[in-house]
Amino acid sequence: MKRDVPTIPVVFAKLSNTVCADGDGVPFPRVSEQLDYEAELAIVIGKQGRYISEDDAMDYVAGYTALNDITVRDWQHRTPQWLQGKSFDLSGPMGPVMVTADEIADPHNLDIKLWLNNELRQHDNTGRLIFNIPFLISFVSQIMTLEPGDVIATGTPGA
Repeated sequence: MKRDVPTIPVVFAKLSNTVCADGDGVPFPRVSEQLDYEAELAIVIGKQGRYISEDDAMDYVAGYTALNDITVRDWQHRTPQWLQGKSFDLSGPMGPVMVTADEIADPHNLDIKLWLNNELRQHDNTGRLIFNIPFLISFVSQIMTLEPGDVIATGTPGA
């Protein structure tokens, strides 16, 4: 994104209207000219927690899934707040499955790929995430109580 690497995570919400299933069509909003996409690993929370330590954070993971963080960029950049660009209907396809935490030995060594119209557009690895998963869980739990079924997207790795 041609920005300095942050020292703390940039956190924003994708509301429930954004969630759609893998394979569902994502509508191009008629009020926009800039639809963007980011392949991300999504952490699915398995139990309630608040003020979770990094040492305990992985105990709160039920599993992982894929998330495509679709952003309406021209709306996102209209204000310093990202909510409007991140909250368009059906702009958060997830899935198609959740893999339980016990099935993934190292979530910091997973390939992430995104195709658009059969063209590979992104290919990277979770080992290059700016913030690791225990840090993200701990950080978000300082802001809010995490509930079972909450999803934390890790952000897109890459240069």
